[in-house]
Amino acid sequence: MKRILFLCVANSARSQMAEGLARQLLAGHAEVQSAGSKPSTVNPYAIEAMAEVGVDISRHHSKSVDEIDPTTIDLVVTLCAEEVCPLLPGRIQRLHWPIADPASSVPDVETGETRRRFRLARDEIRERLHSLKSVLVGQDK
Repeated sequence: MKRILFLCVANSARSQMAEGLARQLLAGHAEVQSAGSKPSTVNPYAIEAMAEVGVDISRHHSKSVDEIDPTTIDLVVTLCAEEVCPLLPGRIQRLHWPIADPASSVPDVETGETRRRFRLARDEIRERLHSLKSVLVGQDK
């Protein structure tokens, strides 16, 4: 079973959504966790977007990449687009999914637009996880 770590900066939106979706979509094929280089708190819009697809991340909390032992990870998936992604040292397989930060602080963004950005990020992560699952299932055989 693959051990996957999803990384972004704050571990508040993209990596949290990826962790929640991966726990559901990759069950039996991977153990998953998430972290960030500057952890904060899980974004309420991320919790809302995930609840819309039946995934509860309301009990998740942001974690620091410094808390992760690299020897316990097989695959790191970074989700940063315009920011500098955190690094996990070691000889680890890496994937980079550049997904725009739905929580980026754009002044005067309406709530509806913010929700739309979170849904877009969630849906893109879900699509990429379906592709990753195909690979993992093939490796399990």
